[in-house]
Amino acid sequence: MKIPISVLVLIHNRNQEVLLLERADRPGFWQSVTGSLDEIDEPLEGAAIREVAEETGIDIQALPLGALQNLHHAVEYEIYPSWRYRYPPGVERNTEHWFALEVPPSAAIRVAPREHLQYVWLPYQEAAQKCFSHTNRDAILQFYDNLSALK
Repeated sequence: MKIPISVLVLIHNRNQEVLLLERADRPGFWQSVTGSLDEIDEPLEGAAIREVAEETGIDIQALPLGALQNLHHAVEYEIYPSWRYRYPPGVERNTEHWFALEVPPSAAIRVAPREHLQYVWLPYQEAAQKCFSHTNRDAILQFYDNLSALK
């Protein structure tokens, strides 16, 4: 059974492009890297590192220090009824913690075929529009809004 605590990792590059993955179990549903904790005491950063490696083949440890950024933001949302069977009985909500990962524009991506069909790099505004999840869309837009505010 899945733990209703997850991470969302917004993978981006310096060209303001965002990596999206098309779900294998729901063709046409595009998203950032996401995944639940494997154990209740798994550190959030550890889950982010693991999920990125599993879903894209990117080794975060090989990237410059600070490439993975904990955005210190979490949202709670209702789990789609069709996906609730993967959780303990009665669990209807998930808490998602947001991270961002900057990779070089030339980063090699290797999707996990059991999880995703393909990937695409899109300008962040297009990526936000393509996401099926409103929390994923919000994560992208808030990340880039915050970057603009820092300039």
